[in-house]
Amino acid sequence: MSGFGNHFASEAIPGALPVGRNSPQRPAFGLYAEQLSGTAFTAPRHENRRSWLYRLRPSASHPPFARYDGAKLFVPGTDPEPLAPNRLRWSPIADPARGTDLIDGLVTMMANRDPADLEGVAVHLYAANADMNDRAFFNADGEMLFVPQAGRLTLLTELGRINLAPGQIALIPRGIRFRALLPDGAARGYVAENHGALFRLPELGPIGSNGLANPRDFETPVAWFEDEDRPFTLIQKHLGSLWQTTLDHSPLDVVAWHGNLTPWRYDMSRFNTIGSVSFDHPDPSIFTLLTSPSDVPGRANADFVIFPPRWSVAEDTFRPPWFHRNVMSEAMGLIHGAYDAKAEGFVPGGLSLHNMMAGHGPDVVSWRGASTAELKPQKIADTLAFMVESCWPYRPTRFALDHAQPDYDAAWADFPKARLPE
Repeated sequence: MSGFGNHFASEAIPGALPVGRNSPQRPAFGLYAEQLSGTAFTAPRHENRRSWLYRLRPSASHPPFARYDGAKLFVPGTDPEPLAPNRLRWSPIADPARGTDLIDGLVTMMANRDPADLEGVAVHLYAANADMNDRAFFNADGEMLFVPQAGRLTLLTELGRINLAPGQIALIPRGIRFRALLPDGAARGYVAENHGALFRLPELGPIGSNGLANPRDFETPVAWFEDEDRPFTLIQKHLGSLWQTTLDHSPLDVVAWHGNLTPWRYDMSRFNTIGSVSFDHPDPSIFTLLTSPSDVPGRANADFVIFPPRWSVAEDTFRPPWFHRNVMSEAMGLIHGAYDAKAEGFVPGGLSLHNMMAGHGPDVVSWRGASTAELKPQKIADTLAFMVESCWPYRPTRFALDHAQPDYDAAWADFPKARLPE
């Protein structure tokens, strides 16, 4: 893995990467030059994302695609019925049947736009126990942010290998082909699928030039390729549905590449958390690791926000998240430990949803504990939670609605009425 910057170049075989030309008449070794564009050709230079790939065969060489029905819960849409404005929470999904790989083990929980709108985000869970040995996948609808919760992943991509463990995240750009191996034999986690503007680092504003996630800590893979002439099934997600075709070779045959549309890995322990050292909470936007802007300045199509280990020191302050109603919609997951606003029911591998303007905050047990706690500096140590926040309301899938915890509203029962002076 190499560092994250504005431009990258890597070759698995010396001399495979052209110098001074992107598409020479005769690329080295008979390779094929191919450009992968993640933004429009005429996007502003600072936002333009594209990479040049030099591969054994052009990616255009494949038979027609046909429907793929193997991933039963990786679904094309959400429930069409009117959605009640209720808060929802889920326990971890059940273990899959033996022989379930990452693609067949994906379960769509919620989404908020049609991928054809080029806006919105979907949230999936995955549980898998088999390698993708002769299958590869790519997503034509959006980029995929992998958040492991248990078990490691090895993502073999067209641009190189990414080894990924819980506590780290990895992004696979729209269109990049990959397959996943499970070094521990099984893996669980989350995927945020972004259909809108590409994830990027948020602006820091008054925070200044340092803090939150630093560009130097994002790692991109070095060139690596498979020269394998055997049958491979290539599955793609297109307009919400899955399609497959058969190749007579591995599609991961890029020998060299350069550009700034790349997969990457990030270790969340490197996030520099900002907080109050006097009183009150700064807004939770200080926990934003990545953002996908919308057309409205300051309103995100999607924010990826993390709540990592940190010190809590604010004086005369209720320290867990305050009670709030929000114009943004919040899908939240837990990687390990406990979340400081929920005493029980929200467990690692689980998920919750608070759509826009749904009142939420700490449960009564957490409220009582925080209201009576001695306010001394405290290290919130055993925790790593995250949120995929969006300006669009989420719609859960039918599977998600059928498997929600039945008693989540009880988390806010039994709060005593405030006592006013007589």
